[in-house]
Amino acid sequence: MSEKTSLEVNGNVIKLDHFVRAFVVHTVSGMLESLDDTEPIANLILSINDKEIYITLNGKSVSTNEFVNIILKSTLFGMVFPLKGVNIKNIIELRTLKIEITR
Repeated sequence: MSEKTSLEVNGNVIKLDHFVRAFVVHTVSGMLESLDDTEPIANLILSINDKEIYITLNGKSVSTNEFVNIILKSTLFGMVFPLKGVNIKNIIELRTLKIEITR
């Protein structure tokens, strides 16, 4: 099976070219694999809704603390803000983000 990656920002699907797709996958993989009790991504759903972060990694929920949530949200929002198709003028307009990766 080939790798599939999708990105939604504020409910809008963002098209990913090869570079951006690889950058997103490697960045998210690195962040998640640095957490305790995680493993390499086979299937990931990561959602941010305002201040809440939901992570399902390989069918299991991943718990995070407030510090990790701040780091994840800041990094991911900063990563997607300049992408083509993210039609916002200020990063504070970024309310929701969803990343799905299947390998």
